[in-house]
Amino acid sequence: MKIDSSGKLAIITGSTAGIGYGAAVGLAEAGASVVINGRTPARVEEAIAKLREEVPGAKVFPFVGDLGDAAGCDALLEAFPRCDILINNLGIYGTQDFFHTEDETWERFFQVNIMSGVRLARAYAPGMVENGWGRIVFIASESAINIPEDMIHYGFTKSAQLSISRGLAKRLAGTGVTVNSVLPGPTLSEGLREMLAEEVEQTGKSIEEVAAEFVMENRSSSIIERAATVREVANMIVYVSSTLSSATSGAALRVDGGVVDTLV
Repeated sequence: MKIDSSGKLAIITGSTAGIGYGAAVGLAEAGASVVINGRTPARVEEAIAKLREEVPGAKVFPFVGDLGDAAGCDALLEAFPRCDILINNLGIYGTQDFFHTEDETWERFFQVNIMSGVRLARAYAPGMVENGWGRIVFIASESAINIPEDMIHYGFTKSAQLSISRGLAKRLAGTGVTVNSVLPGPTLSEGLREMLAEEVEQTGKSIEEVAAEFVMENRSSSIIERAATVREVANMIVYVSSTLSSATSGAALRVDGGVVDTLV
């Protein structure tokens, strides 16, 4: 199976690191032109330089801006009026007890995790429909199904993404534009690496070993019994963003290592 996304423009929100950056690398390898987004020029420039080193000849464009509000989304639309592949990866998370989570936190998570994707999908989908082809992907989480008791506000936003993705896929039925969600589980991204760095140093174990122990302690239902790599998650994103995935729409595609204990 050969994935060829040549001639497509992919916008990946929140893509200077982690799964977003991994998706950018994978899409660039498949021939797509890629827009890297971050909030600071330094982070964006660093990510672009790194990507060009990993994928020589990659067509990469920068967009510096905070897409967690309407003004940031408007600026992106002005800079890039059209889009073939939209990856709504931008998101924030953090543990906080339900009874100490104030309205401001709920609102912030709602705006960043939900409304950024809503605004961009609403803006870019009509052009995709006009072209008869497009891909919209929401990067959700297994926490959309396994709501964490210490991150209810986060789990709520990820569940909402599944609803939006499924509903929008139905709204765009028959247009050639597909809409799907990808649900990563524990993933060995920069964030997890940083969180486990102290234990790695103290124990002398590899980051992979410590991450596997973390997964089995916190997500004991994991079937692969380890953290996924960023590349493993990105592979699913690249596939569902390609012409080969034309029969997949309205789906919640799990790359959770089997953490969610369900048949579907």
